[in-house]
Amino acid sequence: MLNIRPIFALAVIACFSSCGGRSSLSPFSSDGCTLFPDESKITGTDWCECCFSHDIAYWKGGTSEQRKLADLKLKECVEATTGNSILANVMYEGVRKGGSPYFVNWYRWGYGWGYERKYKALSAEEEEMASELLKEYYKSGKKGVCAIKTVT
Repeated sequence: MLNIRPIFALAVIACFSSCGGRSSLSPFSSDGCTLFPDESKITGTDWCECCFSHDIAYWKGGTSEQRKLADLKLKECVEATTGNSILANVMYEGVRKGGSPYFVNWYRWGYGWGYERKYKALSAEEEEMASELLKEYYKSGKKGVCAIKTVT
């Protein structure tokens, strides 16, 4: 009797790597500082806007050099906002190690595209598409995760 499970698993993996790709950019979304606090629970210092800007770069993707620059901007923003170089370095190291486009996760470099994109410069048309999608995001009235603060 033929065991179909391994064959099915291979088909799913093959489709995941090729069938699921998007040739267009999905609408922008942000969850703030992915897998990391958006603010200090002790001092109340908030660095979420740094992460929001970083998410825009990660959503759009691009070259490995653009990713390095986006990660450095995050580090600089967090340090300027908090005055805490240790926090800024921890966040920087986290995104450098965890944000690779080769990882299959929702927070990877170029998460607005399909998994097959990896590092690839955006064409003029793709830059325009990203610009239009960001305009739509802002026009929609979404405040984003950084604007949502609970009052206790």
